[in-house]
Amino acid sequence: MQYIDDQNFAGNNFTTEKFVRANYEDCTFSNCTFKSLDLSNFSFENCEFIDCDLSMINVTYTLFKEVDFKNCKLLGIRFDTCNTFLLKINFDHCQLNFSSFYQLPMKGFLFNNCEIKECDFAETNLVGAIFKDCDLHNSSFNQSNLSQADLSSAYNFSINPELNNIQKTRFSKDGLIGLLDKYDIEIVN
Repeated sequence: MQYIDDQNFAGNNFTTEKFVRANYEDCTFSNCTFKSLDLSNFSFENCEFIDCDLSMINVTYTLFKEVDFKNCKLLGIRFDTCNTFLLKINFDHCQLNFSSFYQLPMKGFLFNNCEIKECDFAETNLVGAIFKDCDLHNSSFNQSNLSQADLSSAYNFSINPELNNIQKTRFSKDGLIGLLDKYDIEIVN
């Protein structure tokens, strides 16, 4: 497999032009379209994706090591199929709706100002993860480890404390309602 390092890709539409299967290191992708591409078995290390559309890409056995996504559209991605070896991704101002993170080791991951609607976090290790100003509407957490995670500015989440590890997890007072959903109670001021 080819090795490509220290390259900047700007404005490329990889749905109409060839995207070489390779190991990418220290590369930046700006305003690129990868929509529905098969990126299985690719490798991205110390790479940055800015204002890109990666919706519905196939990431089976894809390696993401120290990768940042900024202002990207990442809809419907099965991250649960990617290579978990040295997995480290940060998301900043991204749309991650309908994606799956099932059983992933996501310790210390950063989600900053992201739309994370209807995502699957079942059995995911989110120890110390930060969900800063994130919309988690209809995202599912089941047998997830959220200990020491920070959800103090996250909203629209529903997390069952009986089915998830939330030891020392940070929540705001307003966010506590997301821990009581299962009880079907009314909370009034």
